[in-house]
Amino acid sequence: MNVVIALVIFIIGGIGGFFANRLLSSTSQEQRKLADQVNKSEAALDQYKLDVAEHLDSSAKLLDQMNNTCQTAMKQMKESTQLLQKATTVEAEGMPFFSAETQQQLAQTATLRHQKRASEAVEAMTEAPLDYSGNPSGLFADQKQKVTTTV
Repeated sequence: MNVVIALVIFIIGGIGGFFANRLLSSTSQEQRKLADQVNKSEAALDQYKLDVAEHLDSSAKLLDQMNNTCQTAMKQMKESTQLLQKATTVEAEGMPFFSAETQQQLAQTATLRHQKRASEAVEAMTEAPLDYSGNPSGLFADQKQKVTTTV
């Protein structure tokens, strides 16, 4: 009888252990799943941190290049301004824009053009306007015109 009681207790214990293991193993499976999710999230966060660090590094390099370009442009603008200031001061001091020969040619051309315009103005004043010419074309005369195209 002791053997039978021991055997019944053993069977009841086995069945109880089986159900207890099932209940506890489901929580352990959930804990494993949560641990995997935590590990994946940490890996994704680390990768994101690396991506952000690379982005910030490349942005810093680009800003440095832009700064260097702006400084170069400022130097060029300063040099151009100084050259312009020198050119205007030299020009104001009496350096002509054209050479002496070119200035003479320009003066002669201007004189010839002025004389030519004056003579054309005198000739134009002696002639009657074309509206009142002695040879009318008949374009505005109230006459019937001949048809030149025949079908």
